[in-house]
Amino acid sequence: MSASRPAAVLFACNMNSIRSPMAAALARRRFGKWLHVESCGVMAGMADPFAEFVMDELGVDMSGHEAKAFEDLEENNFDLIISLTQEADLRAKEITKGLSVETEFWPIPDPTMEAGSRERRLEAFRALRDDLDRRIAARFADLSTNPL
Repeated sequence: MSASRPAAVLFACNMNSIRSPMAAALARRRFGKWLHVESCGVMAGMADPFAEFVMDELGVDMSGHEAKAFEDLEENNFDLIISLTQEADLRAKEITKGLSVETEFWPIPDPTMEAGSRERRLEAFRALRDDLDRRIAARFADLSTNPL
């Protein structure tokens, strides 16, 4: 499988509670017919209700998501690991040393850093969701125009 046409993609962040599960859900929503998609974190955190809420606005149910760490993955046959935090990028490079797995680093801000009202924090999560969706659509655009 070429680097531009992966069959299995892993999204990784720090705690697998916001960024990577959102990215995985968005990728499945767009390209689930052509891609096997998973997510994990450097460590396993807790599900985030704001992430669930903004994904539900798109009709994507994340209520069943259970956070997991790299070590908790049942499989590791990924063609591509997309890290969304620097810590996850370092871990991905460490575990793929000597393997033929492509890694990419997409520095994605942590929406929990937004202070203020509930609506202001939700806007930060929506901005994250929309940014991830745009990046995923662009990165895997060839799958929707030429899936084979």
